[in-house]
Amino acid sequence: MSFAPLSPDESTPFRIIFVCTGNICRSPMAELVLRDLITRSGLGRLVTTSSAGTGDWHVGEQADARAISALAARGYDGSHHRARQFDPAWFPELDLVVVLDRTQDRILRNWATTDRDRDKVRLLLSFDPQQAPLSDVPDPYYSDDALFASVLGMIERANQALFTQLAPAIRQGDR
Repeated sequence: MSFAPLSPDESTPFRIIFVCTGNICRSPMAELVLRDLITRSGLGRLVTTSSAGTGDWHVGEQADARAISALAARGYDGSHHRARQFDPAWFPELDLVVVLDRTQDRILRNWATTDRDRDKVRLLLSFDPQQAPLSDVPDPYYSDDALFASVLGMIERANQALFTQLAPAIRQGDR
């Protein structure tokens, strides 16, 4: 996927949301990792990140303690996250909807009511040519700390690839 440059008069930031199942493991990790990349690059005012889940089981809860721990071990602060459920009414306000596996891909494409909104849905690993054949970021919820750390590594690599593709369009639009 390539990104068109934002128009110079663009007043609204580029809006990205990460979506997994319950919004307590993978999507909050992805949100924080990309936000960190954006902030460190000086593009924080031009891009917003958020996350949500397809289900409502964990709405209002913090991220899973193992996700918070894996994030902290790599210098990210996940302690402020609160889970929420994706609302299909958000599609018009979003520029990119990044899903963590094919289940969310199917769900979000079904929830989208227009081709334009369906085109916004992308698998996270699709941005990273080395990880793209895997398609899915594994859900670590029923596993151990080691899988949370491994999943975070996958998310970091894929988000770096996403950022590498996105940043030139953002910078070009910022002239």
